[in-house]
Amino acid sequence: MKKNLFFVAALFAGSVAFAQTTEIKDANDLVVTPQAGDWGLGFNANPLFNYVGNMFNGSTANSFNSAFVNQTPNSSNAIYGKYFKDENTAYRGSIRLMTMSGTSNVQIDTNTAVGSSPEYITDSYKQSGSNIVIGAGIEKRRGHNRLQGYYGGEVLITLGGTQPKSTNTYELALDSANLANGYVTNNRVLSSKGNTTTGLGTSFGFGLRGFIGAEYFFAPKISVAAEYGWGLSLTRTGGNEVITETYGVKDGATSPSVYETTTTTGKSSSFGIDTDNLGGAIRLMFHF
Repeated sequence: MKKNLFFVAALFAGSVAFAQTTEIKDANDLVVTPQAGDWGLGFNANPLFNYVGNMFNGSTANSFNSAFVNQTPNSSNAIYGKYFKDENTAYRGSIRLMTMSGTSNVQIDTNTAVGSSPEYITDSYKQSGSNIVIGAGIEKRRGHNRLQGYYGGEVLITLGGTQPKSTNTYELALDSANLANGYVTNNRVLSSKGNTTTGLGTSFGFGLRGFIGAEYFFAPKISVAAEYGWGLSLTRTGGNEVITETYGVKDGATSPSVYETTTTTGKSSSFGIDTDNLGGAIRLMFHF
């Protein structure tokens, strides 16, 4: 732990040795680097680079839209904003708002007679969820010409879960006749709050992060940047609630029937300290 703290302190302390940034102009007398009062807007450029890099390989991994779906919620897929107090200081923020919903249908042939036409019934499974990641911090900048180094700190807050709610609809009733024919099982999930696989519900996370990075301005007020960070995080996750429909003999009963059972799991929490590079993200930034 002490070695990690010493490493980060030395890293940030060494960064102050950079020369202060100065106004840089290109051959057309256009200012290249940000000035006091400028705003910056950026995003993770990895999906764009992947798309361009795969344009000539047929149909392998070159769908632009596919790069933005089925992503694990994290700050590397956020939209970034900056406000430059002066050429060497910027206030920065980030936000990611992710929602997902989907329905999958399963068809079952209930006509098992040989040579007869199929008779399908349909079961539906609906899932929905959301995830919010918000960050705010401050960065200091140093460097020469088009290449600049920066460092600073930020706070990150996350709220949500990738699969916090699901609802299942079954066309066939859960009864003795359908059980005997093998069309249904005697135990099936009606709904759940939280992930039925992990047993975890909606979570809340808080993190403090120090960072250091480099940014190159390849055109006036347009840059690519990569950064490396170290920080701590605290996450609290809510319990899971699953409602199950069962056909059987309930406690105290003398004959089978259909009844519902609600099962809940406890809350959990975690704490961690680690380094990161935001999943290898390369930011594309525009300044105005």
